[in-house]
Amino acid sequence: MVKLIHTLADHGDDVNCCAFSFSLLATCSLDKTIRLYSLRDFTELPHSPLKFHTYAVHCCCFSPSGHILASCSTDGTTVLWNTENGQMLAVMEQPSGSPVRVCQFSPDSMCLASGAADGTVVLWNAQSYKLYRCGSVKDGSLAACAFSPNGSFFVTGSSCGDLTVWDDKMRCLHSEKAHDLGITCCDFSSQPVSDGEQGLQFFRLASCGQDCQVKIWIVSFTHILGFELKYKSTLSGHCAPVLACAFSHDGQMLVSGSVDKSVIVYDTNTENILHTLTQHTRYVTTCAFAPNTLLLATGSMDKTVNIWQFDLETLCQARSTEHQLKQFTEDWSEEDVSTWLCAQDLKDLVGIFKMNNIDGKELLNLTKESLADDLKIDGYSYEKEAMENWISKKKRTSPMTNLVLPSAVLTPNRTLKMAINRWLETHQK
Repeated sequence: MVKLIHTLADHGDDVNCCAFSFSLLATCSLDKTIRLYSLRDFTELPHSPLKFHTYAVHCCCFSPSGHILASCSTDGTTVLWNTENGQMLAVMEQPSGSPVRVCQFSPDSMCLASGAADGTVVLWNAQSYKLYRCGSVKDGSLAACAFSPNGSFFVTGSSCGDLTVWDDKMRCLHSEKAHDLGITCCDFSSQPVSDGEQGLQFFRLASCGQDCQVKIWIVSFTHILGFELKYKSTLSGHCAPVLACAFSHDGQMLVSGSVDKSVIVYDTNTENILHTLTQHTRYVTTCAFAPNTLLLATGSMDKTVNIWQFDLETLCQARSTEHQLKQFTEDWSEEDVSTWLCAQDLKDLVGIFKMNNIDGKELLNLTKESLADDLKIDGYSYEKEAMENWISKKKRTSPMTNLVLPSAVLTPNRTLKMAINRWLETHQK
């Protein structure tokens, strides 16, 4: 069960965003203010509300430590605040002066990303408050931003419906149409789908949009295949544009808020609806889970923020399903791995993997080194035509190591290809 335990009604206009730290709840509004509340009893802090912005405040977020709060506004600024005393630490102006719609800290607190209405996205050094890198999407305004749990890349969503993936140097790794009528929010689950410590990293990403849909994506980054974004599923339930989505801290639940005034809580493993909450009287614009307690905050154009508490039964239900699925990859047979390779367009590697008896447990332990040493997959990059010519002359050794190659299978280096394409786009303008 989930129950409404408190309602905050201090804002004088639409609530645009809410965010949790380990001890505080922050909310921001069309009324130009940011408010801070203690999680002990939901009383407003003495130095709240925080006032500086001259127009609507669209987004607020805490640094991972909770000591700093960022807020961004139509006035074209992103402001950093000391959460202990409410003092302003820095005012960072978007280079273009465009209204800033979204801001997000990196997991290590070193960077802050800000996205604006003109499509520009800026990476700020959160220690020096200086601009680090700047980029822009091709079309539309920025409406969403989320860092991967390991901080190696981040995703932005635009009003044109594109999900764009950037690395920490602001290089575009990938971009594709995700929602026909525009993206409103996106969020990463902090828990990997599979263990990423051995070079296999799979993260779950949620996105929502004006098309009334919540979509789940699997984002992978491997040494061999590079970056890949794959559509997984669409969650049903809303009958109007979905304005917000957020994963719980343990990754077991996903919440979404909609123009249909409802809040839906999903089990991320089964994708079944756990709860539908209908307390708000106008559009639900924001939702956030607390990092260390069973609390959910939802904000609305009805000027209120509702605080919900989950019981242990709901949490145990989601975790029980996750425990069953966590063993899924480890339990793959060699045939299951072969099926997975075919799904990844790597069917030419099936024979090599079968010859080496690679099952699910072995797959999770593969590294670039083991692929090269144990499976004898070369791991070097060559021009395709040159390598095909090398093999056609019946040379079955690696041009780099001179070791015998048990297979003549060529695997595309997608990461290198994207890097070359980015260089060409930059230097051919």
